[in-house]
Amino acid sequence: MRSQDMNLIFVFNAIMTERSITRASDRLGMTQPAVSNIVSRMRLLWNDPMFIKKGRTIEPTAFAKSLWEQVKLPLSDLNNALDVREFHPATSKRKFKIAIRDAVADMVWLELSKQLTEIAPGVDLYAVPYTLEDASNQLREATIDLAVGKLSGHDNSIRSHWLFDSDYVLLMREDHPLANKPIQLEDFIQARHLMVSFSGNSSGVVDQTLSEQGHARRVSLTVNHFAIVPELLRNSDMIATIPRIATGGLGYEDGIRQTDLPFKMEPASICLAWHTRDDRDPGSIWMRNLISEVIKERWQLCSVCHSGASTKDKKHIRVAA
Repeated sequence: MRSQDMNLIFVFNAIMTERSITRASDRLGMTQPAVSNIVSRMRLLWNDPMFIKKGRTIEPTAFAKSLWEQVKLPLSDLNNALDVREFHPATSKRKFKIAIRDAVADMVWLELSKQLTEIAPGVDLYAVPYTLEDASNQLREATIDLAVGKLSGHDNSIRSHWLFDSDYVLLMREDHPLANKPIQLEDFIQARHLMVSFSGNSSGVVDQTLSEQGHARRVSLTVNHFAIVPELLRNSDMIATIPRIATGGLGYEDGIRQTDLPFKMEPASICLAWHTRDDRDPGSIWMRNLISEVIKERWQLCSVCHSGASTKDKKHIRVAA
């Protein structure tokens, strides 16, 4: 391939990654007119419109999408091979965006903040909403640096590192009609259910598991964060099935009964994920190691809290932690 064609490919990759001529210009250190001129050359050379303007955004054509699928991974490998950047936590001013569920953020964000203050005071850490459907695409499009949570539908462009498994538990208010007897599957199915849904869908892994067994439940109410679950349960006859990791807040102990499900469910595997473009990036490696260490340490403490200690002991463990 001619060198000028490679220049077009590099600019094309930046535009596809940023989905913006302006942001691509900043990424490449070029002026916006210069990038626009290169886009004109792309259209002429490759005989395709390449990008269609839609309001304030641009939409790649089918040809552009197909081309990017073929070149983005080789370009990422090339960038990694040539990347010789250094990273010094004590002096860095880098910003990291992490897609993370609120339950995991509640567990680790305070400790991460403390450690950053001590060892990397100039580094900024931003939490952004996490959804199973969006995480892989956000990593591919470079709108986030890392993702912490369950992963689905990712390809070879996404790397992941397992952190821990969280089983599911059944929650209800202490004086719920089902609270003082063994929970049967029929009781579970007939009850009104509260569901935490980050995508807005009223069907999730619980419903998929039930469907495989020939059953279905009624989801009466959905919310998009875990913090409000205890209050809703204390003031209704609803029950909720949530990952154990989300029950770490003290609100889950006051007036809430926690019990096992009347059927088996695969635990939720929580992973740390990043794009292959950052495989060898020193800053990303440093942040990945820091997050992994903090999350595993905090999960171990939470596991102690969930191991059968009394409420008083659990509160003491959290305060000491």
